[in-house]
Amino acid sequence: MLHRLLIAVALIAFASPSWAATLGEDGLHKEDWFSITFRDIGEDIEAAAEEGKRLVLIFEQRGCIYCKKVHEEVLSDPRVRDYIKANYKVVQYNLYGDEEVTDLDGSTLTEKTAGRKWGIVFTPTILFMPEKVPEGLTAAQAAVATMPGAFGKGTFLDMFTWVREKIYETDEDFQRYHARRIRERQAKGSKSAD
Repeated sequence: MLHRLLIAVALIAFASPSWAATLGEDGLHKEDWFSITFRDIGEDIEAAAEEGKRLVLIFEQRGCIYCKKVHEEVLSDPRVRDYIKANYKVVQYNLYGDEEVTDLDGSTLTEKTAGRKWGIVFTPTILFMPEKVPEGLTAAQAAVATMPGAFGKGTFLDMFTWVREKIYETDEDFQRYHARRIRERQAKGSKSAD
């Protein structure tokens, strides 16, 4: 009987994923590589630049099934996670949080008032910040791209790549870039076309 129990426990251990999102006290899924800052966006853009990275702000909320999907199915993939870690400073915001935020225009808000001011209505939403601190703009106005929602690994990685390589400064908008990347992956025989 004990032998069967040990086998059952071993099978469960091997069948369960090796990665599981951890929940913080605020109910948000946490990545150990997310940056903890004072949420002064101008300072965070400069700090990211000093590290050779771009700043992204990710808005999430307690109980968000799409946020959970991003953490468990997308950010758990080493290809996606490692690219983002190498190229971006990620700061997490709680859509209903009370932490103080300093916007690029100098105004001081809470996370929830910042979310309303910036028009965040869905979680997760990722704001991709410019490389340099602009003058007189809000974070939403300064963002070079916004990604609302939970997408598959390919779409997610393509968006982060499109911004990092500054393709948004060319005539190839994200939809055309993403369609091209899907065709390239399919030509290489990749099963993941998302």
